[in-house]
Amino acid sequence: MRSFSVPCTRVGDSALHGTILVGPSLFSATALSSRGSSDLGLDASTDPVIHTSPPEHESLVLRRPPETLEEGEMTEDEPKVYLEASDLWTQFHKCATEMVITKSGRRMFPPLRTRCAGMDRKAKYVVLMDIVAADDCRYKFHNSRWMVAGKADPEMPKRMYIHPDSPATGEQWMSKLVNFHKLKLTNNMSDKHGFTILNSMHKYQPRFHIVKTNDILQLPYSTFRTYVFCETEFIAVTAYQNDKITQLKIDNNPFAKGFRDTGNGRREKRQVIIHFMTQ
Repeated sequence: MRSFSVPCTRVGDSALHGTILVGPSLFSATALSSRGSSDLGLDASTDPVIHTSPPEHESLVLRRPPETLEEGEMTEDEPKVYLEASDLWTQFHKCATEMVITKSGRRMFPPLRTRCAGMDRKAKYVVLMDIVAADDCRYKFHNSRWMVAGKADPEMPKRMYIHPDSPATGEQWMSKLVNFHKLKLTNNMSDKHGFTILNSMHKYQPRFHIVKTNDILQLPYSTFRTYVFCETEFIAVTAYQNDKITQLKIDNNPFAKGFRDTGNGRREKRQVIIHFMTQ
């Protein structure tokens, strides 16, 4: 059965102060507004302020009137993002999710997959994401738990990962699963492949962005709608530290199927783990 994390969304129009709170939400997801970077390289190092939603019983809904087309048809343009497989993400989050980073780049598991709603079906949008530092701390895994080990190391400028289907119409985005499985994490500070560069033993938060534009070159001058799901937070590592996380990866990652076959010998399992670790 599919599970979704239902976000509370803040409209990313700097001229609009209305807040749209979608609830009740299963998990805490925050949306915030930001402006595109002035650097056409899409440096996301300038972080906007995160606006958390009020308690559910204080939820306030202030909506813009929907746009009216010439034919009198009403069109919606209040994009919402829903995290797919939220139950799985929550399982990992309870154990403090770890993501392995390598010099050659590693894909994330669980994969980041979302569904979109509330878009203007005829307008075009760019969908993208980035991964930013969650705090200014460095961590260590000690006595079976994570603890602060000092101040964070300097971060490389963060890169925006533009979904390869961008730009596409709202109808196209809403009709399918938006998958960011091709994004790779690396600790290679001189990476030339466009991977996301992270520091090991640091905590990070993925962010999803929607920009209403039909031209990627206009991103630096466009208004971003940004969506944050707290359960996707993770600590970057060069090797898994928590056995519970390792077991969750083995139990749920299809590339780790060999670990679940008790008949395999040590050599076969070693071959499987090499394949698993390179995904």
